[in-house]
Order: sequence, then C-alpha cells, then structure tokens
Amino acid sequence: MTETVKLIAFPGAPNLPIFVAKENGWFEKHGVNLDMTLTPNSAYQAEALAKGEFDVAGTAFDNVVAYTEGQGAVAFATPPDFFAFLGATQIELAIVAAKDIADVAGLAGKSLALDAPGTGFAFVLYHMLEKGGVKPGDYERVAVGATPTRWESVRDGKHAATMTIEPFTSIATAQGFNILARSTQSLADYQGGVFAARRSWAAKNPAAIKGFIKAYLDGLAWTLDPANRDEGAQILLRNMPDIKPGVVGSVMASLLSPASGLTPKGAVTIPGIRAVLDLRTRYGKPGAVLIDPHKYIDLSYYDAAIREMA
Repeated sequence: MTETVKLIAFPGAPNLPIFVAKENGWFEKHGVNLDMTLTPNSAYQAEALAKGEFDVAGTAFDNVVAYTEGQGAVAFATPPDFFAFLGATQIELAIVAAKDIADVAGLAGKSLALDAPGTGFAFVLYHMLEKGGVKPGDYERVAVGATPTRWESVRDGKHAATMTIEPFTSIATAQGFNILARSTQSLADYQGGVFAARRSWAAKNPAAIKGFIKAYLDGLAWTLDPANRDEGAQILLRNMPDIKPGVVGSVMASLLSPASGLTPKGAVTIPGIRAVLDLRTRYGKPGAVLIDPHKYIDLSYYDAAIREMA
C-alpha cells in the first residue's frame, strides 16, 4: 500500500537526497507517494503544517523550537505539536553583501534582508554580526522571505546583505558579491535543517513517516557516495535551474562537507541542538532559557526505520 506524504521544504541544495530518491523511485519502494512543495517563507510553512495542509516539513530546527515555545512568527492559540524526527544538515550560512561592502563593519546603518526577524537563521546572523562588532541596533531588519527572494533583494540593490545557503552562496560569489562571514567560522556545531511533523499526524501514520525516512536515507547514502558526485551534480542542475554548471562544483563541495553540509545517516546532533537553544536564549523571548534538547525531538520513528532496513 502506498501512502501520500505531503512535504513542504525550503528551496536549496540540501534537497538533493530528496531529488535523488524521487528520480530513483525509492519513495515508492518504501510505500510513499511524495508530494513536494517549496515554501515562500517560514511563517507560511509553519501555519500550513499546523493546519494539516502538509504532513512533513523540511525546515530549520530552530523553527521547531520556536513554535514549541510560542515564539514563532505565527501566533497560535496553543503551541502546535511539532517535533523533529530526522536530521538533514549542519548547514553553512553565509552573509552575502553588496559589492561595495567589504566587511561586516560596513553593514552598520544598512538594511538587511531576513526571512523573519525572530527565526534561527536570523539569530545566527545577529551572532555573526556581533562577532564583527555590529550590534543588533546598528542595522535595519526587513522580513523578505525564503533564501531565493532574499538573495534577489540583495542582487537587485534593495538591501545591503542577507544570509544564504547553497546554491545561493556560490551563485552570489560567481556574480561578484562579497561573502563577509560564514557560520562555520563561529559555530563549530549547529543543527541547521531537519524534517519535522506533527506528533498527532505521526502517531496515526507510522508507516508513512518510516517510509519517508527510509527513502530519504537511501537518497542520502547515494548522494554521499563519492562515486556518485558527478551524477548528483547533474540531478541538482536538473532540479534547480538557478544553479549554473560553473558553480555546481562549489555547491556540491559545501553540500558534501561534514562541517557544513548533509548530515551522514540523517543524524540529529545534541551539540548542534544546544547551539540552536543557546542562540534562541540570547536573541529570542527575553527571560526564556532553553536547555532541554530532547523536548523538541522524537527519534523513535527513525530508530524503527533503521531496524527495518537492517
């Protein structure tokens, strides 16, 4: 029996294992008909997931934390029952700036494009700017949306800088924009991307969530095999036309790096979670101290899927 799983994810190179699994029929192999949609921003994604319009979200781990704690960009009467069940990336975030801005100090007094001011990736940006001597009150924060829209706003001169992931970091570099800092330079571990769902949906659909995990892990293992690097680059080019052949090599290098890319075996790292919680404690709701990594995850479906694949 095949069950439909509706996935909503951010656009980006970390979706490559999904593309690989779809092209090879591995979702169907594991009993899943995958229906994938790209989200315009984190607020839309959270609201649609909470309403049950989607079953699984490829999202930043911090989004799970934020909505669990009632700190998300969308206000709910009661916090939605989101949880992370599978890791995706440590993720390397980069500050991409206009061509005439040479360093972080040059962003003082400028407008910066964000998904939303209270998201985890925004907190990483604030952290990186403070490392460079620029404090939160020294710049304007403007909510623009997901990475493609943010990058375009910098490219078109509407904002001075933004945070990007691959392939947009390499695309920006190829067009002469400046990379002022990278998150891996100041955060040794950071749980960037995860797959999340509602606990209520997962409890009613264990076969679907386990099938999704199995197919993703098949796609991930294939993607991380060095023998498949060139073919993986071609799959990425087919599925993300914004990537040009001239930059796909650097995109793949970042994606396959253990420090900045896909998490081997879809692991969720406790040190990476602690880094997310530390940043939200610093930049989120005043007085809220977040210390329990296990509050936001349930790896029982992952563990069951691994046993069944053995």
